[in-house]
Amino acid sequence: MSRFLGEKNYDHASEDSLGVLLINLGTPDAPTPRAVRRYLAEFLWDRRVIEVPRPIWWLILHLIILRVRPRRSAEAYAKVWTDEGSPLLTWSSKQRKSLQKLLDAALPAPVHVALGMRYGNPSVAQAIAELQAQRVRRLLVLPMYPQYSATTTATAFDAVSQALRDYRWVPEIRFIGQYHDEAGYVGALAASVREHWAAHGRGEHLVMSFHGLPKRYLLAGDPYHCQCQKTGRLLAEALFLDADDWSLSFQSRVGREEWLRPYTDEHLKKLATAGRQRLDVICPGFSADCLETLEEIEMQNEEIFREAGGKQLRYIPALNARRDHMNFLTQLVLRHLQGWPETSPAWDTEATARAREATAARATVAGA
Repeated sequence: MSRFLGEKNYDHASEDSLGVLLINLGTPDAPTPRAVRRYLAEFLWDRRVIEVPRPIWWLILHLIILRVRPRRSAEAYAKVWTDEGSPLLTWSSKQRKSLQKLLDAALPAPVHVALGMRYGNPSVAQAIAELQAQRVRRLLVLPMYPQYSATTTATAFDAVSQALRDYRWVPEIRFIGQYHDEAGYVGALAASVREHWAAHGRGEHLVMSFHGLPKRYLLAGDPYHCQCQKTGRLLAEALFLDADDWSLSFQSRVGREEWLRPYTDEHLKKLATAGRQRLDVICPGFSADCLETLEEIEMQNEEIFREAGGKQLRYIPALNARRDHMNFLTQLVLRHLQGWPETSPAWDTEATARAREATAARATVAGA
């Protein structure tokens, strides 16, 4: 039986609450072929991720990809898996805890911060159920993707909508679509690069590698490519880099169709053959380290660069739970929460009045 028909998700005498939902892509539950297959089946079946007619794609996915890729991907996940588990889930959990602490200090009212993964666990539906249990009536959704894409940000919106469809009373919702050009975000990226240079020395060239997309998604109107370019330009300006000091590329392509160029692996080979010996690589599209940064960039592409004649490729970690990153996200959230009663300095007085009204309403309902 659905929640809409079988469960009450609101008590007339309860005090309303404020919630923030962080969403990231997701991860398998374990670095095993079976767990990876389950994760990939959910991820790659999303029609926003793979824009291919469903009957054709079902055959490709189930007869080819899910028979071959899980074992190979499981081996890659095993290389980056830690005692705490998946790096993406570990860092995302730390981000949630940090944001909770910072918002508790900044807001006069209680706020509940939850984490949901678009694919895998904890799911968006589980996170929303957690927030519903806290009587959240106003919800801010923050997908942890700096640059908007239908393949990431829009799927997060889909997941929230899907999870809420069975609730009788859905909360007020605000949705942060992107933050690719926010000064605090770019400033945190720049600070991470400067700290890396201070600790390890400066490479000859800085590569900014973003996750790729099929080129036809760009031609269909997806703004992701343009926003990546703007992030790259702003970061270069913040670091006072000349045109020859940095470049931008796109990683993680699969299949035979053309994706956004230049491809990171080919770009690194080109830089090596041109005589660049020491590179620094940062991935500004990833808010937390994951398989694509730790295994693909730091391991695979480092080897590609060396085989092409380069000497050293150094990966600059994602912003993860850095203090400046979390301070920026806190300010971003607070800005988008403006106007809701929990942000008002008079919240305590208003809450007392609302509690009296709720008690009266409950008595009226009980006597009806």
